[in-house]
Amino acid sequence: MTQTDPCQGEREEMVEFQIQARGVGDLRVLAAMRKIPRHLFVPKGYERAAYEDRPLPIGEGQTISQPYIVAVMTEQLELAPQDRVLEIGTGSGYQAALLAELAAKVISVERLPDIAARARENLARAGVTGVRIVVGDGTKGYPPEAPYDAVIVTAASPEIPKPLIDQLAEGGRLIAPVGPRECQDLIKLVKREGRVEKIPLGGVCFVPLIGQFGWKGEGSL
Repeated sequence: MTQTDPCQGEREEMVEFQIQARGVGDLRVLAAMRKIPRHLFVPKGYERAAYEDRPLPIGEGQTISQPYIVAVMTEQLELAPQDRVLEIGTGSGYQAALLAELAAKVISVERLPDIAARARENLARAGVTGVRIVVGDGTKGYPPEAPYDAVIVTAASPEIPKPLIDQLAEGGRLIAPVGPRECQDLIKLVKREGRVEKIPLGGVCFVPLIGQFGWKGEGSL
């Protein structure tokens, strides 16, 4: 974005006061969040709230997560420029846009076709390349492009879907909210020598991950 971007100041404040001040220190993550125009990833009428520290609705019972949670999850992925990333739950496309700033390739799986279509439009409007959106059951991952150096799940599941663990490369990191529908624990997995280390990152509240290896119902809360 250029210096004439009218929301640049709001992004700077978002990063400084909502994210950096609360402990997120990865300079590449902070730079990506300063750059990506979050207001282009929220529905019309919500632009003024885009940089507030709260989730926002994007339709069909889905949300764009609050900036701080996005930053924490992104930092915990420990992305390198050459990494290949799988995102489960495209939503508005904002998280995928950040991932594209930090990694070589991003595959994002979205269950809802209309949400996926809007995400593609948002990414194009923001000038983001390097993201491929696939419509399907995200709990199955996306085997054709596996293995992945990092997997991020942006909806909550009772357990981490096994296909996602199977598609994680050696040394890979996976971040996912795990637990009941109401609120969950954010979990980080690291795969080493075929085994996974589980690291708890704190409490969160996400919409449910619907699919064969997630929640079976169609509820959104």
